[in-house]
Amino acid sequence: MGNNRRNNNGNFGKQLFVWLAIILAFSLMFGMNNLQETGKTQKLSYDEFVHLVEEQPPHIKSVKLDKGDGEIAGVFHSTGRSADQPANFTVQGQPPSTFNLEFTKWLTDHGVKVAFTPSGGIWETLLYMFVPTLLLILFLYFIIGRSFRGGGMNPFAFGKMRVNMLDKGASKKTFADVAGVDEAREEVKEIVDFLRNPERAERLGGRLPRGVLLIGPPGTGKTLLAKAIAGEAGVPFFCISGSDFIEMFVGVGASRVRDLFGQAKENSPCIIFLDEIDAVGRKRMNDAPGGGLEAAQTLNAILVEMDGFTSDDKIIVIAATNRADVLDPALLRPGRFDRRINVDLPDVKGREEILKVHIRNVKVSPEVELSTIARGTPTFSGAELENVVNEAALIAAFSERNAVDQACFEEARDKVRWGKEKKSRVMSDNDRRDTAYHEAGHALLMKYLPNVTPFHKVSIIPRGRALGLTMQLPEKDEYSSTQKKLLGEIIVFFGGRAAEELFLHDISTGASNDIERATRYARAMVCEWGMTDELGIVNYNIKSNEEGYSFQREFSEATAEMIDRKVREITEECYHKAKNLLNEHKEDVGLVVEALMEFEVLDRDGFNLLLETRSLDALRDYRQTHAPASETSGEDLVILAEEDAEAKNGGAGIKLAKDDKAKGK
Repeated sequence: MGNNRRNNNGNFGKQLFVWLAIILAFSLMFGMNNLQETGKTQKLSYDEFVHLVEEQPPHIKSVKLDKGDGEIAGVFHSTGRSADQPANFTVQGQPPSTFNLEFTKWLTDHGVKVAFTPSGGIWETLLYMFVPTLLLILFLYFIIGRSFRGGGMNPFAFGKMRVNMLDKGASKKTFADVAGVDEAREEVKEIVDFLRNPERAERLGGRLPRGVLLIGPPGTGKTLLAKAIAGEAGVPFFCISGSDFIEMFVGVGASRVRDLFGQAKENSPCIIFLDEIDAVGRKRMNDAPGGGLEAAQTLNAILVEMDGFTSDDKIIVIAATNRADVLDPALLRPGRFDRRINVDLPDVKGREEILKVHIRNVKVSPEVELSTIARGTPTFSGAELENVVNEAALIAAFSERNAVDQACFEEARDKVRWGKEKKSRVMSDNDRRDTAYHEAGHALLMKYLPNVTPFHKVSIIPRGRALGLTMQLPEKDEYSSTQKKLLGEIIVFFGGRAAEELFLHDISTGASNDIERATRYARAMVCEWGMTDELGIVNYNIKSNEEGYSFQREFSEATAEMIDRKVREITEECYHKAKNLLNEHKEDVGLVVEALMEFEVLDRDGFNLLLETRSLDALRDYRQTHAPASETSGEDLVILAEEDAEAKNGGAGIKLAKDDKAKGK
């Protein structure tokens, strides 16, 4: 980027000179035309002039009298004159005695307009011509100069690529800064070896890979990985977004592609990083008129340039996208993008490593357990984990702490995912009690069901859109799920609604999200995972096209009715099990509700102690020695949320209810 700034400043004088030359040329042409028009005048003797004035109708329209050099100039009437005859005239040889009041009165009596002007000759004409031109030049100089100084677009480089370039060695990122994506990092290490020592690969006939496609969700570190490759290899790094190629004018994108690859060849060996390549590399449509022409030409230019690499170019194109399904097949074939590297969300070990990377410059308390934070952040990306560390540092700083402790990290995690607690929201005791029953239903089912994610914390303090939240803390990352576990999770979803019906003898709208998620689980069991005997091991998903605009159902109406009936059977059966289990432990429900009404928050240890001792006094004593963060720091730094574990079907990557919404009202 520094080179581009220097080049722009160096070319500014030349470009401005060209602009001024063009403006001056137009001004001279305009001035010469005016001079030519001025030269097209008819010369009259004084006698002819007098005759034309006195002739009726008069042929003279107006006269300018110049007392300085004795000139009489004027304009003919257009009436009765042909188009090729001059419209102006000058009078030669007039006697000076005519310049008096009588002469002027004589002209006006004959209907001639008279004006007196000082004469500047040709210099006056040039002055009138060039003063507006000079003002225009100064205006354009100001506008263009501001555009360059502010980083605006160079009008002479409309087809040039405005690319951010890091010089050799300018990238400070290395593989030590990349954590949580060990497999992807190992794959790209070979790219570094190619760039450092290409002869090693070419010794046995191999060649440098043309392109590497990084595929993964947002925030997983695709750009960071590309910068680390450049930093490790010590080569120039061109970074550009796919949307920067596209303009409203057809052909501009293709021109910019050629310019980009031209710059890369001049700086070979180097890396070109195309971020969000799906903006320009989408599948070409045969029926796309006009609107897709610019994108198609830009994509064609990329394909041609990547095919034009030679073994001497030593250029590697790294592209990143989270929509690999929409890319054009011609872009993905070997020879263009030879490698596809999946940069997935980190697992629990990877999340802990990412947290270690980001706390390097943060003063962290020795008792902080990053493994606990890592376990409590399933589905978090690397960018979200970095944000958690930053928020934790801010929370510790504003609460006047000497270091970032565990409570700060937990509060930061919840703030990143669900937002800050709404302490200003005033709730009546009835509303708080209703919320307590709802959350107690969720918490107790997590406690007593064997095949569900363990309970962690419960709260009736509003956060985000929820009036209360219950959190599950998985003991490990889950990559698949069993039928028993899925049914257990559905029972937990219905815990809040079942508690309302059993103990409040009414139901509220607070279970809307619970019902939605339970239904999604049940429908996936029926339609995707073949977990029902009646419908068999068949996939009944409704298919859509790549853009998601049209849908196609490949089963009959009778099958659709059977699917709906089976989904309802699963949800109703799980709901009845939730009611029966809560009814068996109704005394525990009342005990948890009273504790929540008094303390608002219960962690796992306090929750278990309450159920074991069945005494609020014991819980009060426990809280005096194990006070929550809100009481020790003046801030409510507690975890008040639940997390859905990600489940995959046999490694096929089917995500299970990853919507990040908390249970409760």
